[in-house]
Amino acid sequence: MYHLPVLKNRRTLLERGEKFISDVYFTDCNLRGRLYGDTCPLESITVFQTAKRIPYSEAVQQNFQPCKVGDSFGPTWWTCWFKIALKIPEAWKGKEVHLRWESDGEGMVWRDQEPVQGLTKEGEKTSYILTECLTENEPYSITLFVELACNGLFGAGQGSMIAAPDPNRKYTLQKAELVVFNSEVQELLTDFEMLLDIVKLLGEGEQRGYQALFTMNEMVNLCDPANPGTWSKARSLAQKFFSQKNGESQHIVHAMGHCHIDSAWLWPYEETIRKCARSWVTAVRLMEKNPEFIFTCSQNMMQSISLISLSQDGNLPSGESMVRQFLEGQNFFKAEFGQYCKEFWLPDTFGYSAQLPQLMQGSGISRFLTQKLSWNLVNTFPHNTFFWEGINGSLVLTHFPPGNSYEMKGRVEDLINTLKNNKDKGRANHSAVLFGFGDGGGGPTQLMLDRLQRVQDSDGLPRVHMSNPDRLFSELQADSSLLCTWSGELFLELHNGTYTTQAKIKLENRRCEALLHDIEVASCLALTQTAGFEYPTEKLQKLWRLLLLNQFHDVIPGSCIEIVVEDALEYYNEIEKTGSGLLHSACNALRTSPWLGAGSSPAFLNTLPWERTEVIALTEDGAQTKLVLFSPTHQRSEAWLSELQADGSVRMENGLLSAVLDNMGRLVSLILVQTNREAISDGCFGNQFVVFDDVPLYWDAWDVMDYHLQTRKPIVDVTRPVEVVSTGGLRGSVKFSLQISGKSSITQEVILDANCPYIKFKTKVDWAEAHKFLKVEFPVQVRSPNATYEIQFGHLQRPTHRNTSWDWARFEVWGHKWADLSEHGFGVALLNDCKYGYSVYQNIMTLSLLRAPKAPDANADMGQHEFTYAVMPHAGSFQEAAVIQHAYNLNFPLRLIHDVKVAQPWSAFTLNTSAVILETVKQAEGKKNALVVRLYESHGSSVSAVLSTSLSVQEAWYCDLLERPDTAHPASFTGSKISLTFKPFQIISLLLQLH
Repeated sequence: MYHLPVLKNRRTLLERGEKFISDVYFTDCNLRGRLYGDTCPLESITVFQTAKRIPYSEAVQQNFQPCKVGDSFGPTWWTCWFKIALKIPEAWKGKEVHLRWESDGEGMVWRDQEPVQGLTKEGEKTSYILTECLTENEPYSITLFVELACNGLFGAGQGSMIAAPDPNRKYTLQKAELVVFNSEVQELLTDFEMLLDIVKLLGEGEQRGYQALFTMNEMVNLCDPANPGTWSKARSLAQKFFSQKNGESQHIVHAMGHCHIDSAWLWPYEETIRKCARSWVTAVRLMEKNPEFIFTCSQNMMQSISLISLSQDGNLPSGESMVRQFLEGQNFFKAEFGQYCKEFWLPDTFGYSAQLPQLMQGSGISRFLTQKLSWNLVNTFPHNTFFWEGINGSLVLTHFPPGNSYEMKGRVEDLINTLKNNKDKGRANHSAVLFGFGDGGGGPTQLMLDRLQRVQDSDGLPRVHMSNPDRLFSELQADSSLLCTWSGELFLELHNGTYTTQAKIKLENRRCEALLHDIEVASCLALTQTAGFEYPTEKLQKLWRLLLLNQFHDVIPGSCIEIVVEDALEYYNEIEKTGSGLLHSACNALRTSPWLGAGSSPAFLNTLPWERTEVIALTEDGAQTKLVLFSPTHQRSEAWLSELQADGSVRMENGLLSAVLDNMGRLVSLILVQTNREAISDGCFGNQFVVFDDVPLYWDAWDVMDYHLQTRKPIVDVTRPVEVVSTGGLRGSVKFSLQISGKSSITQEVILDANCPYIKFKTKVDWAEAHKFLKVEFPVQVRSPNATYEIQFGHLQRPTHRNTSWDWARFEVWGHKWADLSEHGFGVALLNDCKYGYSVYQNIMTLSLLRAPKAPDANADMGQHEFTYAVMPHAGSFQEAAVIQHAYNLNFPLRLIHDVKVAQPWSAFTLNTSAVILETVKQAEGKKNALVVRLYESHGSSVSAVLSTSLSVQEAWYCDLLERPDTAHPASFTGSKISLTFKPFQIISLLLQLH
């Protein structure tokens, strides 16, 4: 076409195109202003409000009251049910008709008793298609219901997304009308939008960018918004541009519609059920309309109000908890879809344990996708596609979408970033683009699909394939010969405050993990020793699912709102209440077993596979008594402490340790008697409480920043000096109190038990701070470049120096029941019963105790806390000193069985090496007469082991973590002994068939 020549100025042409599709400027004459045609008011709108989340069948029976556009509803967390009567004008025949609905809150359209469409303004879903082309045979009068949740896509934060929710917020209905939708205008708007993005993102130095600029300008010249006859000519120019294809070497993007929904975060668990419904039904409608569309999501299971998610935290759950996450998820997929997953789809979590590759491999998974490591605050992770190697050598093919998001929108920017950010150029020519609203749900939209359709093979951009995880990973695997390998943990350099936030959740998690472990062991013993005992399969599964639910990556880390915390604590309470009953039932059944009869003496059930023959117990009058377990006792040294010294200090000894505490309860000296080795650094104090200012850059409950270390303040205000509580015998202890501030205080009992190799600190804190961080320090006489931390089914080392930025970024790290700092011949271990945050810098071992963030829970951690930690100096390595076993002892107290008579010493399982831990004994899935026994090598050594059992075992098979037996690989089973060979940190599961 000919027109007068113009100066092809990039800025003016670019802005001309922007204004032509603007929803702010010139809408009276631009293309955007023609998106909607005629409108028609609804015949009537009525509403019913409730504080409950009720089903559709109940809601439609309620008394609805008249309402109108502009009215407000609520407050937060309420539900509004709108009843809509509408009549489409007959003059609209042949046209596409929408219900246009804009409101605060998240909506669901119900039609003919079925959910049909999610409506969320924040998620760019503001209309429901009544008909794409109105015909005479379609209904013109329709009744719809809209279920509106009084919360936004990201909750209801007051002034900020992550702020505590505003309980009094109101939610306004802004638009509710019938409208004619001009789909041709929408198609043309999408063409313009994609061309504009190409102009902006390819920049002034790219030929293709100028082609897009001039194409767009010619389209504006051709297109008269008021004349539909001109629209197709403009579209043909766009189609010509987009159809110019790439070369064969161009990078391939695997576009997958995606929806990540946090199981609970800035909204409660119950609202997540509705978020899933809104998101899934919308995705189904999109798949019906777009056959090429493939939908992926992170969650996989809903049962009643419980949602089991594989999107758990990657740091804090125990090894066995992680096994159960995989077991529950894979069993669900097998039951529902007839196959197991091959991918571990974990887009969002706060860290990645180095044991995850082995857990994946043992669960039938060899592929891993995640994204969160792109959030690293200091160091950029050097790969997007690589093999990840766990601490036992297991490898999984791993992919981080280079666009650094799991909720892209199908924009040109997403494709350019995917290409530009790919750190494995030349090694991997395929990447994922996950598009759709996430975290709060919503998923993909038609507009996102339309955008990607335009550029599926367009010169200057990566080629786009509508794809799925299997296709992506198959392509990556087929061309993986040049991929690099990353060994060890994937450490997220952010969200390190989540190791400590919401201490009560972390305490209950640890307790419930131990309780479920003990229930399973006791129930297995009762099953094998007591006729007629029924293993509580269904009840245990329910309790496990509640525990796993709370291990979601915004719940156990503590980065959730207060009502989620309340829900989580209720679930823990249910686990403990029901679980205690199950444990009691199993112990009662054991009272009739051959080796344990009715009597008048108490005994203890030891659920750990090593001897613990003597404990402390208190009678009702407070006197100490000695309780003997099932195995013979041997001579024990007694704990004692001397009188208080003139300076207020006190000495405690038990034959293994000798400790001196000053009048503030700090350790002045801690000597390992065996070697006369002092553990506390000269002139320093162990058990020194310190408090820090704790104001992160933004993510309050999530982050602690390195600069907090510059605000260290020792706590030295004594309100009650050290006093003797127990003067000797089997236990020596002292107590003292400190004032943290005018609002917070610490009371601590320091305990030294007979024959115990560690000194315990039983602690109570009354905590009422704001943006403070409480820790306890132990400067020790040990020099080592690395400290060791327990992780799931093993341990790993991290540096104690800050030589590089990678070292420096790990100023606060996570671990489980213990951390250890050792040099050759001597070391000190720090044990705990519910904490996860550590720091070991040079020779100072620090345990993180409490934080006080104010968002998203304004009351996080306020109140009273009780916890115990311990310090254990030892000769030799921590492996030789049995630090691992003693940490288990601290966390798994012996279970008392009342009124029994010990008939004879008896043990169900015995191991001949301390390197191997027998972690789990449970009934096999779906098999009443079989047990699963799970063991792991804990020292980091190759070792042979013999597992002896007194149970009546008929056959023994190796099995994977899904409990599938390896029929080609029976265990070496002779008589009552099973011979095993372990590699470092190897997990072995055995399926034992009973007679």
